[in-house]
Amino acid sequence: MSDTRQRVLDDIKTAMKAGDKSRLATLRLMSAAIKQKEVDERIELDETATIAILDKLLKQRRESISQYSAAGRDDLVAQEQTEADLIQTYLPEAMSEAEILALIDGAIVEADATSVKDMGKVMAIVKPKMQGRADMSVVSKSIKDRLNG
Repeated sequence: MSDTRQRVLDDIKTAMKAGDKSRLATLRLMSAAIKQKEVDERIELDETATIAILDKLLKQRRESISQYSAAGRDDLVAQEQTEADLIQTYLPEAMSEAEILALIDGAIVEADATSVKDMGKVMAIVKPKMQGRADMSVVSKSIKDRLNG
């Protein structure tokens, strides 16, 4: 069992004892997503796969926040933001913009990328290194800007 998954399970017990219902609901959601992947694929997830699932959950929250903001649903924005903040605590420390750009530049050289057509090659190199540590939609935009410029 991955360290992150064990931490989620331990925190579920703590939240139950403390009666923290909103935290407990988010932790259970995280645990269920991890368990679902394991059941679907009949494997035990390693740390990298666990982080990828939590990163996906965080991305879903970010998308929901943007949609709810556009619709003026501040109550739902607050709920999604609370969930996103909790999920973020289980992910590795976020990379700085300078670190992200340095990795992108290195990947562009490594992939011998010259145009936006090579974007997939660059993403294939940077994604495993940044999973859970950077917003991949921002990374994708940065790669596109670098390859266009």
